[in-house]
Amino acid sequence: MAFLPTTRAEMLEQGYEQVDFIYVSGDAYVDHPSFGVAIITRTLQAFGYSCAILAQPNWHEDEEFLQFGAPRLGFLVSSGNIDSMVNHYSVNKRRRDKDYYSDDGVMGKRPDRAVIVYTQILKRLFPHHPVLIGGIEASLRRLAHYDYWDDRVRRSILMDSQADLLMFGMGENTIIEVADALNSGLAAKDLCFIRGTCYKCKDIQYVSDALMLPSYTQICEDPYAYARSFQIQHENIDAINAKVLIEPYEGWYIVQNQPPLPLTQEEMDFTYALPYERTFHPKYHYIPAIEEVQFSIVSNRGCFGSCAFCAITHHQGRIISTRSQDSIVKEAKQITEMPGFKGYIHDVGGPTANFSRTACDKQETQGACAKKECLFPKPCPNLKVDHTRYLSILRALRALPKVKKVFIRSGIRYDYLMYDSDESFFDELIQHHISGQLKVAPEHISAAVLDKMGKPRKELYLRFCERYFEKNKQFHKNQYLVPYLMSSHPGSDLQAAIELACYLKKIHYIPKQVQDFYPTPGTLATAMYYTGLDPRTHKRVYVARTYEEKAMQRALMQFTYPQNYELVAKALRKAGRSDLIGYGPHCLIPPKKRTSSGNENPQKRRKRR
Repeated sequence: MAFLPTTRAEMLEQGYEQVDFIYVSGDAYVDHPSFGVAIITRTLQAFGYSCAILAQPNWHEDEEFLQFGAPRLGFLVSSGNIDSMVNHYSVNKRRRDKDYYSDDGVMGKRPDRAVIVYTQILKRLFPHHPVLIGGIEASLRRLAHYDYWDDRVRRSILMDSQADLLMFGMGENTIIEVADALNSGLAAKDLCFIRGTCYKCKDIQYVSDALMLPSYTQICEDPYAYARSFQIQHENIDAINAKVLIEPYEGWYIVQNQPPLPLTQEEMDFTYALPYERTFHPKYHYIPAIEEVQFSIVSNRGCFGSCAFCAITHHQGRIISTRSQDSIVKEAKQITEMPGFKGYIHDVGGPTANFSRTACDKQETQGACAKKECLFPKPCPNLKVDHTRYLSILRALRALPKVKKVFIRSGIRYDYLMYDSDESFFDELIQHHISGQLKVAPEHISAAVLDKMGKPRKELYLRFCERYFEKNKQFHKNQYLVPYLMSSHPGSDLQAAIELACYLKKIHYIPKQVQDFYPTPGTLATAMYYTGLDPRTHKRVYVARTYEEKAMQRALMQFTYPQNYELVAKALRKAGRSDLIGYGPHCLIPPKKRTSSGNENPQKRRKRR
């Protein structure tokens, strides 16, 4: 099976004078099931619709957008696998040096706010043809949202882009329903009945069983209105229980239909069995993003962990969709025949690797609870903790003749692991599936911060660490544990950052990289950051906003670095913790010795000793 056409010449070579859909993407074209453009176009192809892919067009040249002519049914637009602003800018709003989704990692192949830019160009050049937007950037900006880069509330991306329809969430079923409707002769403006879509209209008299959100004007002016709007949205992300949501604008309404139903196991198997080339188009030299996924397998979707800083619940939902063992083993066999395979499957997982079933039995028919979380603040009494199915898959993969090792590199929920009374998976994880070190995400150690994150308290993490090292000793392994930690999350003040620094000193661990909290659309933590309120309670939340305080919290996590000395000292004095400056076993940094010639760098003095 050939790559889909990416130029007019390729389109003609494949026998098409006109295609049904032209997919405009901010990423280079990688035909692999870890890339949304591949899944959507291969799904359309499987249902008899032809597609061409316009990958990373030069948005300054109209000819690039005109080369295929007009599609028969419509244009599809996505920024790619990552929001274009996150792709371009660090949390400090500095331009990144590398774009892992472009040829040779070259930055600058897509515009900022790619969905808006591409759509506006298409609407100008093809005013009578539908433009349908989707992917992560459109999905998480489907309603009004705080935008960190503009530092203001932006309108729904439907309003700013002037697209005809927005598809959100995981879109295989949605895109086929949309394609069939367009193919039947319906106009894009009439597609107001499809799950997983948003549309704009001026009249809502025919919209039934809907919830009215605060207006765009209200949420711009009142942080309580923003927090209330976000919480309503959060309570309506489940496909079974969600209501239609309506967001008013001056003269317009944005209507969000119910989310798409999670894929069944048969549908998941179908998606991942499509004839992907499993690599990037040959016109490119190298796409760095392929490296992590080329020999990896997606086994599940969705996440009931509901971390406050993660947008997966608003994009994929809380219901877990899984593939059959036969489907996964078949893909693994295919991987073992690929050029460059050296015997190592790099990952088997999803948003959370060890979520291999729904959180409880009732979710399959009644959906996820609107006002309760599965794991936070304590595990729900109905939670079913079971690694049996996942373990069976891993064992089957390990038994394949050409497979030397099967690693798990996507996230492991250590709390879910600890709640399992059967330690078989924990034992085999230690023995077979760790590549020297296991990465887990306690994120912080302060109870106040963990509560805002929606993460378990530190006591459970400490028990996990103890058990992890006991099992390493039991199985004669010497494997490390690498905790992911985050600074400046809402709720984290200098006292909390110092508490974390003291813990790091106690365990003799200094992270090489520190993740600052990054306010991105679609997360509870971003709503906290913007409003200073917890949408769940409407109580005030401390937020570190200044560059200096963020820098101090980050520096405290790397307090041994000489370049961080002044920031750490300033943070300790500001927090009234000068007791941590000294030579005692509890101290973070030594005092700065004063000499007749001025101040001496204590780190150099320490090094001389």
